[in-house]
Amino acid sequence: MKQDFSVEGFSAPQRPSGITLHGQTVRLEPLDPDRHAPGLYEANTADTDDRNWAYLPYGPFHDFPSYKAWLESETGREDPVFFTIIRLSDNRPLGVASFLRINPGDGSIEVGHIHFSPLLQRTIEATEAMFLMMQWAFDSGYRRYEWKCHALNVKSRAAAQRLGLSYEGVFRQATISKGRNRNTAWFAAIDSEWPALRACFERYLSPDNFDSENRPRVSLSSLTKPLLYKTDSLEFS
Repeated sequence: MKQDFSVEGFSAPQRPSGITLHGQTVRLEPLDPDRHAPGLYEANTADTDDRNWAYLPYGPFHDFPSYKAWLESETGREDPVFFTIIRLSDNRPLGVASFLRINPGDGSIEVGHIHFSPLLQRTIEATEAMFLMMQWAFDSGYRRYEWKCHALNVKSRAAAQRLGLSYEGVFRQATISKGRNRNTAWFAAIDSEWPALRACFERYLSPDNFDSENRPRVSLSSLTKPLLYKTDSLEFS
């Protein structure tokens, strides 16, 4: 019997223009270099060995004018769309992330240009920021949510799967970054997986999941791991 691969009831979702995402611990607002650059630059100084920039195609920035100039070059574009991640407890900007490769016609969107200062890394705020972006995409009607990273970036690969994005393979010699070859690892989640993933995030981010020292009782990776799609079972029909 011939399979039907038609997509019914799909209409192109909106583009992520001029939106602010509100959470319990963070707020993601459109990047504004005049307001956000000083705080972001200060937070980034905690990265004393420039490790955060190793797998990004730009940076490090060792002076404020060059950092602000880079932020200005990325501001106000249709793609990528940058957000500043603001920690609500002290209203400090601690990192940036963006939507990119935004394709409403096919319902596909990517999260990337993720640069978390050391003050944001491995925190509840960082996880909630990623949840808010994924939630906006799927709630807006996108069918596919992508994450791509340098294949050597072990931390980014682990982060993608912790967030419930399934590994889909490596594009060899995909780009040249800082004069070196970059193989790119692909991860994604699709809309049919979102309800279960949302439940994982909601359970993990629930206040009663954290002890008095803010340590999670149940890890996010333990919740999302059973949902990850197995590459060897991919259907290519």
